[in-house]
Amino acid sequence: QVQLVESGGGLVQPGGSLRLSCAASGRTFSNYGMGWFRQAPGKEREFVAAIDNYGATTSYAGSVEGRFTISRDNAKNTVYLQMNSLKPEDTAVYYCAGSVFLFSKDVYNYWGQGTQVTVSS
Repeated sequence: QVQLVESGGGLVQPGGSLRLSCAASGRTFSNYGMGWFRQAPGKEREFVAAIDNYGATTSYAGSVEGRFTISRDNAKNTVYLQMNSLKPEDTAVYYCAGSVFLFSKDVYNYWGQGTQVTVSS
């Protein structure tokens, strides 16, 4: 019912910034909580950030809090992840995810294909 397509990944130097975008299909985007996850080579997928359906409430992993900002534009069916002060340990495939719950940090029903973020000199 929902398709998610991430974009905006790439290679960036430590301390740099990237903004990831996730475009969602459908006309009921505002009914879904959204989140970002990431998975580095050899590691399990981990939670990065979540946002409620209205964009009023957000939550972040401790490792990114203060550096990353999740936001959404329901008129554009798009969720964003602004990543600042990037570190090499942020290198991972980043996944956009949607939840049938209005806000969730752990229950997600729809996933994008992922976009690679590499932080390196």
